[in-house]
This record gives sequence, structure tokens and C-alpha cells, in this order.
Amino acid sequence: MQIITWNVNSIRARKDRVLAWLAVQQPEVVCLQETKVTDDAFPRADFEALGYQVSVSGQPTYNGVAILSRTAPLDIRRGFDDGEEEREARVLAATVAEVRVLCVYVPNGQVVGSDKFAYKLAWLNRLRRYLEQHCDPAGLLALCGDLNVAPESRDVHDPAAWQDTVLFHPEARAALRDLCA
Repeated sequence: MQIITWNVNSIRARKDRVLAWLAVQQPEVVCLQETKVTDDAFPRADFEALGYQVSVSGQPTYNGVAILSRTAPLDIRRGFDDGEEEREARVLAATVAEVRVLCVYVPNGQVVGSDKFAYKLAWLNRLRRYLEQHCDPAGLLALCGDLNVAPESRDVHDPAAWQDTVLFHPEARAALRDLCA
């Protein structure tokens, strides 16, 4: 199964590019981040015309995630489903052909030491708890999306220069490692 992920930074701005690429590549599953539209404003019909089932979790102007799949998605869930307040559309899960697909848009964190960076770390921990509670460790899982963390030195061109940035900070990298453990 070919699964691709793409931070489109506005589906309205990138729709034609995404559609053209999908028409050629025809992956089974597509995870999109930063769709930046409400569910009803997502251009569903354009993707359905290419043979995709469309699942979305959106909000106006910011965030938003979508899963496009050639086969009907099952057990679609939006958000963490943990009883805590969710103001941002950043998590969408669906089962496609026996694979649990999670499309996530991890918060950026803005500045190390800020409230937004603390939120990013807490969000990654919340995602770890979600995986522990809702995903079968023996099952097939595809965690896709914009993780906003470069996990390894090889993922950045100059590790020393990136060391204490929000995308390469040791705490963010540790949180991602814990998530993947």
C-alpha cells in the first residue's frame, strides 16, 4: 500500500497541484495537513472525482487534516477522544484496508521555553497516550503527518546550528522517540 503525506499549507492554494499529482501517482492513501478549511469547505468533490473517499477534520484559517483513500475508511475518529478540550483540528484516524492510519499535524512550538513549546511537548505526550489506548501494538499502523520535529542529526543540514530550535530541541526529539517506542 502506498501512503503519502503532504503539508499543503492551504488546500485552497494547493488544490490544483495536489489533484495533478494524485492523477499521476495514484497512491492508495493520502494524508494532508494544514488544510486550513472547515469540513464543509473542503473541496471534497474534486478528490472524489479521482476515486478517493474523503475524511476531514478542519477548522477555519488554521490547522486541519484530511485522509483520502481509495477504499472506504472505517472507524474514523477526529481528535484525541480523551475527554480533554480540543480547540485545534490536528488529529484524524481511520482504518484503511487493515491499516490504522493516523494523520497528525503536531504544533510547531514557536520558541523554546514558551507556552507554545510546552504545549507542543504536552501534545506529543497526549499523542503517545492516544496510541497506547487506541492502537493495537500487534496491528498495522501508519503514523503520518507534519511532526514538526527532526528526530536525527541526519535530518538537518547543520545539527549544531539547529540544536536548540523548536524543531530539533532535545526535549522535542525525546518526546518523538517516546512516541515511537
